Amino acid sequence: MKLIDSLLAEAPGMVVVRRDLHAHPELRYEEARTAGVVAAKLTEWGIPIHRGLGVTGVVGIVKNGGSDRAIGLRADMDALPLTELNTFAHASKHPGKMHACGHDGHTTMLLAAAQHLAKHRHFDGTVYLIFQPAEEGGGAGARKMIEDGLFEKFPMEAVFGMHNWPGIKAGQFAVSHGPVMASSSEFHLVVCGKGGHAALPHTSIDPVPIACEIVQAFQTILTRNMKPADAGVLSVTMFHAGETLTVTPNDAKLGGTVRTFSIEVLDLIESRMRQIAESICAAHGADCEFKFTRNYPPTINTAAEADFMRRVIASIVGEENVLKQEPAMTAEDFAFMLQVKPGAYAFIGNGDGAHRDTHHGIGPCTLHNSSYDFNDQLIPLGATLWVRLVEQFLNTPKRLEEETA
Repeated sequence: MKLIDSLLAEAPGMVVVRRDLHAHPELRYEEARTAGVVAAKLTEWGIPIHRGLGVTGVVGIVKNGGSDRAIGLRADMDALPLTELNTFAHASKHPGKMHACGHDGHTTMLLAAAQHLAKHRHFDGTVYLIFQPAEEGGGAGARKMIEDGLFEKFPMEAVFGMHNWPGIKAGQFAVSHGPVMASSSEFHLVVCGKGGHAALPHTSIDPVPIACEIVQAFQTILTRNMKPADAGVLSVTMFHAGETLTVTPNDAKLGGTVRTFSIEVLDLIESRMRQIAESICAAHGADCEFKFTRNYPPTINTAAEADFMRRVIASIVGEENVLKQEPAMTAEDFAFMLQVKPGAYAFIGNGDGAHRDTHHGIGPCTLHNSSYDFNDQLIPLGATLWVRLVEQFLNTPKRLEEETA
C-alpha cells in the first residue's frame, strides 16, 4: 500500500477532527457547525472558500499553474435521525442524531486531502472541494447545490465521490462503470371504500381485501412485466386500516419504496402500479388515491472516469484490492451530479467492525445502524486516493474522453 507520508503524519490530528464531527452530528440542512469546522480548516490552510450553496454547503478552491482544467471531489456532511448506542468517548452528544453512515469520515478524508493539496500543489489546474449537505432522508443536497449554481460557478470536467462500505476489508476498494446504486422512489396509496358494521359486509365496500389484492398484484410487475435481466425492488412497507374490531374501515392506506437501476424500468413500474391500483379499486367499486414520488435517480458511473479511478486506486493498493463494484439497491444523491457531469462513485472498505473498541461498540457495524462507527484507519488511505486522483487527472495532457477514444 502506497500511502502519502505527510498524510500518515497528519492522521492523528485528522482522527481528532473526525471524532469531533461524530460527537456533534447535524441533520440535513442543519449542518451549521459542521460547515463551520470545514470552513475554518480550509481557511487555516489558505484555501479560498464559498459558502451557502445548498444552504449549508461549502466549496473550497485550490488552484495551481495556468491550466484551465478542473476536477471536483465531493464529500457529504449530514447525519441521520438515529439514537446512538455506542458508549465510546466520541459517541453522539445529541440524542436522536448520529453519524451512522460515515459522513463524518467522508468529510475528514476530503479535509485531509485538502490540507495536502494546498501545501504541495503537485498539479496544474483547479480542484473544487465540495462539502455537501443533506444527502440523507431524501434531502437531495446535491441537487440543491446544482440548482444554486454549483457547476456554473465552479466549472469542472468531472466529479468524483466515495463512500465507506462495511463488509469490504479495509485496504480494498470497489469501482465499476455503469449503475452502482439504485434510484429511490416512494409511493402512497389510499383505497377509499365505504365503512360500516363488520357483521353486515354487504352494506360496505371493504378496503382491506382490496388493498391486499393490490399488494399481491404489485409483485407481478417484477415477475411478469419487467425483463428478467432487469433489476427492481417494490416493497410495501406500510399498511394501515381500521380502528376497532367490529367496524369495516372507510379506507386502507399503503406505502413503500421502489428501487431500480434505470429510468426506463422506473417508468414501467410507476405506470403499472398506477394502472393496477386504479383498476382493482374500480373493479370493487372503491376509489383510489395514488401518489408516486421520485427522490433520487440511479447512480451511474461513466466508463472513462470509473476506469481512470480504478487505475489510480490500483496504483495505491494493488490491482488485487480493487474489486468489481456490486450494484447496491441503496440510493445516493451523488447521482444528480453524475446526471450533469462525467464522474465516478467508489466504495472504500470499512472492514467488519473490528476497528471499534469491543467494550464500547454494541452490535453490528453496518450502515444506518445505531452501533456503527467509521474506521479511522481509512483517513490517510482515502485522502491518498483523492490526492493521487487530482494529480493524475490534472497532469494528464488530454481529457479522459479524448484519451480513451
